[in-house]
Amino acid sequence: MAAMKIALLAVAAISALLLGTASAATYGVGEPGGSWALGTDYSKWVSNKKFHPNDEIVFKYSTPTHDVVEVSKAGYDSCSAANAINTLTSGNDVITLNTTGTRYFICGVPNHCSPTTAASMKVIIEVVPSSSSPSSPMPAAGPRANNPPPPSSTATSVGAAAGFGLVALLAVGLMA
Repeated sequence: MAAMKIALLAVAAISALLLGTASAATYGVGEPGGSWALGTDYSKWVSNKKFHPNDEIVFKYSTPTHDVVEVSKAGYDSCSAANAINTLTSGNDVITLNTTGTRYFICGVPNHCSPTTAASMKVIIEVVPSSSSPSSPMPAAGPRANNPPPPSSTATSVGAAAGFGLVALLAVGLMA
């Protein structure tokens, strides 16, 4: 009986751990209708997204035609990569959003980022405190494509409820 209780406790602990990691989402920048390229309206793309700590954004683009440059607000406003925070050039750049706050990304190729063009290659990512579920992420391709796509907000909510029920059931079983 003691061995069974230990096994049930182990299952409960693993379930709780898995539920805690299920909330991160991966977003393909510009998807589903575009990518990191000229002509994509990134203001529109980002308008229905909520980014949380540990979410990932993936910039997919042709190299050396484009790149991704993280800049300050001043660099974003002026489309200047002169004082870049980070420059990425792989064509499949995965960025983990570790903390809350605002992050600014531009394409550093001359004339791809324009302060006055709506479809300019620049995007602002607002990372807000975590909530119970991510907002409709887009599955990523590339090196991390082997991982299953992140769950939709509905799947996460259902999974969390089912997981909580499992943990509660196991706790009741341990008390018996």
